[in-house]
Amino acid sequence: MKRTPFVESCLVIGQCAVNWFARRPLAVSFEVTNSCNCNCRHCDHGGPAAEPDRVGPDDIRRWTKVLHPGGIQISGGEPLLREDIIECVRAAQRFGGLPYTVFVTNASLLTEEKYLALREAGADQFSVSLDFPDERHDDFRRHPGLFAHLDELLPRLAALGFDDIVLNTAVTRENYKHINDIVDLASAWGVNVSFSAYSPRRTGDTSYMITEPEELAELRRQFGAVIERKGDDPQGRIVNSCTTLKETYEYFENGGTPGCTAGLRFLVVTADGYLQPCSMHFCKYLDQRKMAEEFTAGNECDECYVAIRSYLDKGFWQLLRENVVDHFSFRLRRDRAGARAD
Repeated sequence: MKRTPFVESCLVIGQCAVNWFARRPLAVSFEVTNSCNCNCRHCDHGGPAAEPDRVGPDDIRRWTKVLHPGGIQISGGEPLLREDIIECVRAAQRFGGLPYTVFVTNASLLTEEKYLALREAGADQFSVSLDFPDERHDDFRRHPGLFAHLDELLPRLAALGFDDIVLNTAVTRENYKHINDIVDLASAWGVNVSFSAYSPRRTGDTSYMITEPEELAELRRQFGAVIERKGDDPQGRIVNSCTTLKETYEYFENGGTPGCTAGLRFLVVTADGYLQPCSMHFCKYLDQRKMAEEFTAGNECDECYVAIRSYLDKGFWQLLRENVVDHFSFRLRRDRAGARAD
C-alpha cells in the first residue's frame, strides 16, 4: 500500500490528534445512498431504496466543515449509483489533502474512467468488497458476473501504478477458510487487502458467525499465516495491523468486543443527512457532542468489530504508532491524476 506523502501525513495526523482531545470523530462515514445493485447475504442494504431527501454535496461539505475529520469514507449502499458521486467526493475535500478519503464500493459499476475521475476529485483509497477468491463471490453478492468484472478491471487499474486499491473481506463462516487464498489473489492482481468481521447485528442472522472450536482453530491458523506473511510483505499489501488481526479473531472467539466508541471516535452521516453513531444503531442526531453524551457514554453494544471500528478503537499512542508506521511517509506528493505515484 502506498504511503501518504509527508505534508498530507502531517495534516491528517495533526487533525486526528486535535480531534482526539477535542472529543470529535477521527473518521466519518458518509452513507450517500441506501440503494445497492447487490443483495449481499451478510448485509442489510441490498436492492433499491426510496430516498426522497438524499444527502447532497452541500450537506457533505457542511458536515465536513463542522466535524473536521482526519479521514472519511464515501459509502452506501453502492455510492456509484449516485449520478453526482464525483461532486459528492469533491465536496468533502478541504485543503492539503484533508480529509483522507476512502471510497467504498462493490466496484460493479467502476470503470477506469470513473476511477481516474474519483481520484482527481479527492479519493485517496478505493475499498473494494470481496467475499471469495472466485465466482462464489457472485452468488454471495447475488450479482452474476461480478467476480469476472473485478478479475479484468482491478489488475488493469493496479497497473496504472497508484497503489490505492484495497480489497476488503468481511470474514464469515462461509469464507474464513479462504482468507489466505484472498491474500494470494490480491497479490496476483497487484492490489492490497484487509479483513474485517461479520456482524449479525446487520441482519439478525447468526449463522454466519464463527463459533465452533474447530472453526475458531482454523480461523486462528488462517490469521496466524496472514500475520507471518505481513512480516515478509515489503510492499505492505496486508493493510491490517497485527493487533487488528488478533483482535478480529478475538471478536469471534469471545462472541463480541466491548468498549465501542461509536459516536465519538467515528460516526456515520446517513443518506438523509443526519448523524448516527454507527450504521447499525439507528438513533439520529444533529449534534455530535450530544450524541457522545447521550449514546457513547452509555453504549454497551459489543456486537461488531467492523473495519472502521477495528482501526480506531485503540489507545492514542497505539493508534498513532500503527498508522505512522504503516501508512505515512516523508515523500512529497505528486499530482493525483498524473504519472506513477511515489
